[in-house]
Amino acid sequence: MSARVSVGVSLKMYFGHRQARDWFARVAGIAAGHPAVASGAVEVFVIPTFLQVLPALEAFAGTPVLVGAQDLATEDGGAFTGEVSGAELAEVGVRVAEVGHAERRRLFGETDEIVAAKTAAALRNGLVPVLCLGEAERLEPRAAAAEVIGQLYSALEGSPSGRLLVAYEPVWAIGAPEPAPAEHIRAVGAALQEEVAVLAGREGSGVIYGGSAKPGLLGTLGDSVDGLFLGRFAHDPAAFAAVLDEAAELAARREVVTR
Repeated sequence: MSARVSVGVSLKMYFGHRQARDWFARVAGIAAGHPAVASGAVEVFVIPTFLQVLPALEAFAGTPVLVGAQDLATEDGGAFTGEVSGAELAEVGVRVAEVGHAERRRLFGETDEIVAAKTAAALRNGLVPVLCLGEAERLEPRAAAAEVIGQLYSALEGSPSGRLLVAYEPVWAIGAPEPAPAEHIRAVGAALQEEVAVLAGREGSGVIYGGSAKPGLLGTLGDSVDGLFLGRFAHDPAAFAAVLDEAAELAARREVVTR
């Protein structure tokens, strides 16, 4: 088990350009001044809209914060109007790419095959896929774990080796007032961790929880996840800072265990 804990934020399409730049500046200051982020014990990534990627890269330059993209094309170039390739994202300095979110599936018809193709596109261009997995309907934990593990292997079919972050996001918890119950997350998260740990060529990979994740949750999950994937609850930089403190505590406990 790695001591490192990952905390990510997807801004979806909530912020306009000026609002996003203000948020970047505030979060960059928080991250730059956080000892656990500076040491690498806590990994931080921020995923804005495509138009906000370049100002995000500028804002987070000189900090350990990684900038990501909310989507990428299945192909690396060609006649694909409106698409953005993993090759170009990597070229400008993007480090992670969100793949397979439930909204992409529901609103834009992304299939398992498309998710697998985008996962492969991220990995072959040196991007870390933030691979979103989750059951559509609420199931008991054993059944939910079986379903998302199946999604994991489907998404990785034909992919080159490389690190990934599995974002467990039960669809029924996305946008809900509260996250999934902690005991449910612990059970499914631990099952995913076991699978990810034995994947060949995936060193450094981890499992993070998303789906109405917010401050106060990470401390209840223990070692069953390797971090959180935040959404609207990180729009307040103070809430984001609180989650970083919780992640630092988890990383410190893990460091003691792994010594």
